[in-house]
Amino acid sequence: MAERPARTPRKPHTAQVIRTERLTPHMQRVILGGDSLAEFSTGACTDHYVKLLFPPAEGVTYPEPFDMERIREELPRDQWPVTRTYTVRYWDAEHRELTLDFVIHGDEGLAGPWAMRVQPGETVRFMGPGGAYAPDADADWHLLVGDESALPAIARSLEGLPAGARAHAFIEVSGPEEEQKIDSDVEVVWLHRGDRPVGEALTEAVRALDFPEGRVHAFVHGEAHFVKELRRLLRVERGLAREDLSISGYWRLGHDEDGWQASKRDWNARIEAEQEDAPAPS
Repeated sequence: MAERPARTPRKPHTAQVIRTERLTPHMQRVILGGDSLAEFSTGACTDHYVKLLFPPAEGVTYPEPFDMERIREELPRDQWPVTRTYTVRYWDAEHRELTLDFVIHGDEGLAGPWAMRVQPGETVRFMGPGGAYAPDADADWHLLVGDESALPAIARSLEGLPAGARAHAFIEVSGPEEEQKIDSDVEVVWLHRGDRPVGEALTEAVRALDFPEGRVHAFVHGEAHFVKELRRLLRVERGLAREDLSISGYWRLGHDEDGWQASKRDWNARIEAEQEDAPAPS
């Protein structure tokens, strides 16, 4: 048997904060740039994401040049960088500027507070990009559904649709002050959550939608519990083929990203298996 070639370790990108902008009361934009982004590129996906690397505590010094493999070999696990995943809102290859939008909840979490306080000139390291979805040009229509965490990917997808494309887009935010301008001909239905559980309004809206004729290509992302409900609705009740549906929980209420990512694959597989075996409503 021929030996497999050694896998080349992925190198993190290093960038500097160029500027920041408060988009809404709970959404902060951070634009990264720098000559080192000459090696960064994106493809056709509209859900490209990067994994930001945060030192876990003050006083941790990493070897230079920054090397994740070396860090994992030489430092205890509690000193490894902590990752947080964010969708690429824009990538300007000409000017080498990468735009990321952060949902913020005061001092809660890691990346949100960082995005609020970070200053131009500070260094940021990240892995990526990843991504798997782009609206299928052969679909008869598109369905895009998500909460704030999915807003950047939905906005990017809508802006990438060709003129005249048919689409229904539902975005749930806490209130009208969180709505954003999206450069698209598609009319977005903004759902205001208020005190209701995350995603409840989205589930109701998709269930009430009069589905157009033809093949739909759907993108459904956000908090895991409502994603579970919509997965059942679309896969079991509506009979969508797996390949026509990009669906996953970006986050789960009560879990930070570390805890959720550790269990996400098994949780998604279990839910998928349960719903595959479930009979459609008569």
